[in-house]
Amino acid sequence: MKIISIPCGFDNFTYVVICEQTGTAAVVDPNEAYPIWREVESAGAELAAVLCTHHHQDHIGGLEDLLSEQPDLVVYGYGGDRNRIPEMTTLLADGDTVCFGEISGRVLHTPGHTAGSVCYYFGKVLFTGDTLFGAGCGRLFEGTAAEMYRSLTEKISPLPDDTLVYFGHEYTEKNLTFAELIEPGNQDISSRLQTVRENTALHIHSTPSTLMEEKKTNPFLRCREKSIRDALLPSGSSVSDGEIFAMLRKRRDSF
Repeated sequence: MKIISIPCGFDNFTYVVICEQTGTAAVVDPNEAYPIWREVESAGAELAAVLCTHHHQDHIGGLEDLLSEQPDLVVYGYGGDRNRIPEMTTLLADGDTVCFGEISGRVLHTPGHTAGSVCYYFGKVLFTGDTLFGAGCGRLFEGTAAEMYRSLTEKISPLPDDTLVYFGHEYTEKNLTFAELIEPGNQDISSRLQTVRENTALHIHSTPSTLMEEKKTNPFLRCREKSIRDALLPSGSSVSDGEIFAMLRKRRDSF
C-alpha cells in the first residue's frame, strides 16, 4: 500500500491510497479534484473508489468534479449520510468491509464530530477524518461528548499501538500547545511539540502519527490519567472519565 498525503484547502488533508499490486487507487476525503488527478496520474494509478469519512464540504468538495471526469467511481460513506452525500454508491455500516484492488479494510462508525463520521482501518493504517487528530479530536458538531468518548476509547484505542493515524487537518501544533498547558510535566508532549515546530519550519506535515504517540500525548485519549484529572478538578473530586473528556473538549473549544 502506498499513501500520498495531499494538503488541500486551508489546512485539510486528502489521501490517495494505491494498491501497488494492481495500480488501483482510492481517495480519502476529496477536498479538491485537481490535486488528486495530478497525484494519481503521476503514480500511474487508476482511481476506482472514494472513501468519505463524513459529509462536511471541506472533505467532499471535490467529489462532483471527480465524478464528472469518472462517473463510474465507487463512492463509499456512512449509510445515514445518504441524503447529505447523495453521490454515494455504497452505503456503509459499522464493521463493513471496503475493497479496492487487493486492499480491503474495515469501517469503524465513530459518531461525535458528526452523526455519520466513520474511520477506515486497513491493517496498520487508520484514516480518521475529523474524529481523531494529531494530539486532538474533532469538535462536537452533531454528536455528544459521550458518543465521541466511546468512539475514541471503544473503536480507536483498542487498535494496535503501531497503527499509523492519518487525520483530516493540520492542527497538531495548536493541539500540542493545549496538551502542554493541561499536562506541563509530560515530556512526551514537550518533545513532540518541539519536533512538530521544527518540521513545520521545514514544511513537513505532522501526518501520520502513531496510535502509541497519540496515547502518550493526546489528552483526549488520556482522560484516565491522574495528571489530566488533577489539572481539571479539585483534589479528591470524583467524576467519570467521560465527564473528564467533556471538560477537556469544552476547554479546548475556547483555547
